[in-house]
Amino acid sequence: MTSPTLQRLLQGGLLSAALVTATAQADNHPPAIQTLEQQGVTVIDSFDAPGGMTGYVGEMQGRSLAFYLTPDGDHVIVGTLLDQDGNNLSAASIQELVEGPKFESAWPQLESSHWVRDGASDADIVVYTFTDPNCPYCFRFRQQAAPWIDAGKVQLRHIMVGILREDSLTKAATILGSDDPEAAMHQHQESYEQGGIEVDRARVSAAHMDVKANNQLMQDLGLQATPSTLYRDQQGKVQMVQGLPNPQALLRMMGPKP
Repeated sequence: MTSPTLQRLLQGGLLSAALVTATAQADNHPPAIQTLEQQGVTVIDSFDAPGGMTGYVGEMQGRSLAFYLTPDGDHVIVGTLLDQDGNNLSAASIQELVEGPKFESAWPQLESSHWVRDGASDADIVVYTFTDPNCPYCFRFRQQAAPWIDAGKVQLRHIMVGILREDSLTKAATILGSDDPEAAMHQHQESYEQGGIEVDRARVSAAHMDVKANNQLMQDLGLQATPSTLYRDQQGKVQMVQGLPNPQALLRMMGPKP
């Protein structure tokens, strides 16, 4: 069972820190770290941290987190570690040791998921994005990406999910189950502000299990917002952006604007 203190930290996005004093005995980790493990944290790796601390990264309920063992070994700090310039050191450790490897291993799952192609088949850059038909930020993301898609530089692959509203699943299945899913996606995009694509029960019957499989994949990856977008950077490493990308993230994702 998760302690109320740790649960509040997770729900708050790990933006604050707390001290957890340990009393449990450990086999592989210090007692303070064992306390977190007993509360449901899976420890993935450790690293040298500033101030003589030992840093750890792990996951809980599908969410990545960093925590730091104090030099005396008696306490663990759960939260975000900043340097004197305000740089988020925790995020870098989580990306390198948890999210990077996790999303790299998940790339084949994205490729074999149920997605709608949006853009040229021979585009140099392929971007996967979890899209809910009722998501306003997914709609805006597609608008942002239009110059790259229209220029043939980026192919957006919409992994259709239905999580936001009661008719999200049926709309997603209508698009996926269409004879031409790409055309159906464009139709939905063009009519989004008027309610989007009209639900077709025959198409829903054909594709609703595919949408449910996409929902499960999103959950398994610990993604909690749409759009959640994954791409390979210039070094070939898989990166992930949750929510609407800012202009800088969009350039990193898609390259110079055409």
